[in-house]
Amino acid sequence: MYLLELGGEDDAFAAREAESAAADVTVVAPGLATAAAVDREAVRTLAYTHRASEVVGRTDASVAGARALLSAASLDREGTVAVRARDVRGSAGVDTQAVERELGGVLVDRGFAVDLDDPDHELRALFARGEPTGVADAEAADACVLGWQVAESRRDYGDRKPTDRAFFQPGSMDPLLARALANVAGAGPGRTILDPMCGTGGVLIEAGLAGARVLGSDAQARMVRGTRENLDQFLAGDYAVLRGDATRLPFRDDAADGVVFDAPYGRQSKIATHDLDDLVAGALAEARRVAPRTVMVADRSWAGVARDAGWEIESAFERRVHRSLTRYVLVLE
Repeated sequence: MYLLELGGEDDAFAAREAESAAADVTVVAPGLATAAAVDREAVRTLAYTHRASEVVGRTDASVAGARALLSAASLDREGTVAVRARDVRGSAGVDTQAVERELGGVLVDRGFAVDLDDPDHELRALFARGEPTGVADAEAADACVLGWQVAESRRDYGDRKPTDRAFFQPGSMDPLLARALANVAGAGPGRTILDPMCGTGGVLIEAGLAGARVLGSDAQARMVRGTRENLDQFLAGDYAVLRGDATRLPFRDDAADGVVFDAPYGRQSKIATHDLDDLVAGALAEARRVAPRTVMVADRSWAGVARDAGWEIESAFERRVHRSLTRYVLVLE
């Protein structure tokens, strides 16, 4: 069993992204989930999972409980160790320094040498209380989970802020969310991800950095040119970006493993020759032609239109951006 340390404000969405790198993901407490197995390399590409650890055990969210658990646990490790404690979202009210001293003392008593700078093994002690966010029918938890860290995600998204790209347009999606959407769509080595409304290419950048081959199209020639500039800045891999109508994509049937697109916002929007309703309906129909999965983002739910296009809704999320904007995310299969 493995423990996942989730990020962001929506545990359900973080857990859904984590499913791209782990099996049987279950949210067990605020900011914490378990998994039956993990792909350690894939964990490193996740946006909303910080770390994965091999579970030692679980107890109540108290220092005494953590000490008793560790004292009784089987510890199949050799080499130096360090303890890193965390009060997840400040929910448990524990003194993490006291935890590290207590659990470090247990490990020393059991014959381990402590190395705080460069340990061979890092024991994570995670404390959480309360209800997970975004999880239907979630029950309040009181948990401390101990685990040996096995993988950590790469937290370098700030280097790819939209304003730092060769081509920038206001309203570009932040790279953290773009990476999560690409992962949910199935980005990874040997996979192809398509964005039929690619804009400035943020999703394609993240999908490409996760190892996927990327395809993009946009109705505006300047967006196509800008996306190519941005992909040249960040990717050395194979990509193709073409000018095209999302309702009549210039790609063959089954060209991709997954589609991701951020639909235009505003109920009265009109894009080129399409009303917004016609554009979204046509784009969803074309996405079904070219890929078995689509992840769609919009400022309202298009669930009914997605079903009319032949998709089944695998999961749906609402992500509040600010007072006047909520992003709706549909995962379609």
